[in-house]
Amino acid sequence: MPGSIWDRVAIAGMGCTKFGERWEASANDLIVDATYQAIEDAGIELKDIQAAWVGSNTSGKTGQMLAEPLRLPYLPVTRVENACATGSDAFRNACYAVAAGIYDIVLAIGVEKLKDTGFSGLGGQKPAPSHALMPESTPPGRFALLATTYLSRYGLSFEEGKRMLGRVSWKSHRNGALNRNAHFQREVGMETIVNAPMVAWPLGLFDCCGVSDGSAAAIVTTPEIAKSLRRGKEPPIFVKALQIASSPRDGNFSTKYDYTHVEATVRAAQAAYKEAGITNPRDQISMAEVHDCFSITEAVTMEDLGLSPRGKVREDIESGRFDLDGAQPIQPDGGLKCFGHPIGASGLRMLYEMYLQLQGRADKLLVPGKHVASRQINNPKLGLTHNLGGAPHGPTIFVGIVGLEGV
Repeated sequence: MPGSIWDRVAIAGMGCTKFGERWEASANDLIVDATYQAIEDAGIELKDIQAAWVGSNTSGKTGQMLAEPLRLPYLPVTRVENACATGSDAFRNACYAVAAGIYDIVLAIGVEKLKDTGFSGLGGQKPAPSHALMPESTPPGRFALLATTYLSRYGLSFEEGKRMLGRVSWKSHRNGALNRNAHFQREVGMETIVNAPMVAWPLGLFDCCGVSDGSAAAIVTTPEIAKSLRRGKEPPIFVKALQIASSPRDGNFSTKYDYTHVEATVRAAQAAYKEAGITNPRDQISMAEVHDCFSITEAVTMEDLGLSPRGKVREDIESGRFDLDGAQPIQPDGGLKCFGHPIGASGLRMLYEMYLQLQGRADKLLVPGKHVASRQINNPKLGLTHNLGGAPHGPTIFVGIVGLEGV
């Protein structure tokens, strides 16, 4: 397909560490763990890697942050930073290098070690403003504007809105409780969620994702090599679309900016669907991992991606459409909310879940002792991942689509 990466590259192996408060592990430890999981899964050796891209928001500088712990023999290593889309952008660059025919086998990895720094996520980091009109606000405060405006636009009462948002978090906790790599592995009742202490009205404690340490990695290669490496094993997973949309931050400068949707997500999704040949995402996308930094983000993203009609996501949330056993599961691994959010690793962690689900291996991560039949989605064909880096009024958005060959 001209102008498209559709089926031009494949994932031959992936790895992901446990996310959480990893006091016992350094960033180097996490890098080594995720990388060796990925190369073992792909059936290659470290010496087979020809180039690498590492995504990290704060946990290292230059390509040496990867070359040193892996003892890479003078390979080209590129460090990527693109806010919460960092890991996905590292993967995107690795895929383009293979699609261009420059390399045959490359590594894409994301890592973040945040807990040792004391970073809580609530106050956030305050970069130098790029304009005098840049607002001073916290992440919960910025996304609370999305929630209050959405509730007002569509006529939801506070109680109705809290139930809708609470159902988002309830579902993620339920899924995360099944995943042994997740930061949080406990189900939480709806009443506990909706009555939790307020952080930024109307967002309460359980509407906010956790801050974590972790790493995830992918081995990217050509379709031919991927199929040869995985012969006799589960099939490789093929990349269908990779799109990034960076907002001009128009929400900072216009009082008319619509805080009921994120325009950059709409644009990135439209481009990804065109690249992948998708005409009806509500029917064609089997499952998704989206950037649920706050529960309202997931809700609005469903509409921006075209998975729910505009203004109608509440009906889909409350009907169970997005549950693990629903028609279109969202956050099957627990999402940022429960799997955790080490900024540079999150995009690749999302991809890891899509990879396992598409191969039918999701039960690999079942929590030992959990008395459940399975966390495997039935017969998935296409998986979508989405990152939102920044704030609703001016983010960088990634939308990627992966699936089985030829789908």
